Amino acid sequence: MTAAPFPDRDAVADRLASFAEADQSFLKLLLENPVQDDNLLEGLRLWLDKSAEAKFLNSLKLERIGEWIGANAPARLQIRLNEVGKSSQHPAFHAFRDGLDKSGGMEKAFPKA
Repeated sequence: MTAAPFPDRDAVADRLASFAEADQSFLKLLLENPVQDDNLLEGLRLWLDKSAEAKFLNSLKLERIGEWIGANAPARLQIRLNEVGKSSQHPAFHAFRDGLDKSGGMEKAFPKA
């Protein structure tokens, strides 16, 4: 029997949902650890899916978190984050993608020659 990787996608999704200062510190630690990339991205997808199913779409929060993640994510994650943002046409994903675009993370990670 193998132990589940920590943090699992549910823990990441919960941290994104509350997004308090302690949650941001937790997420920054995950962003620094390449071993946790898959868990982070799975949690992000779960959170976006839950946001898409919610009765109320908080597009400002989705955009703000997208901007925060884009600004704090290392170059190795920028393309994968954009892929997550483009994986659905739902307005929740669109708001998150808008935040990623505002962060300028892709431009910092891959400057134009």
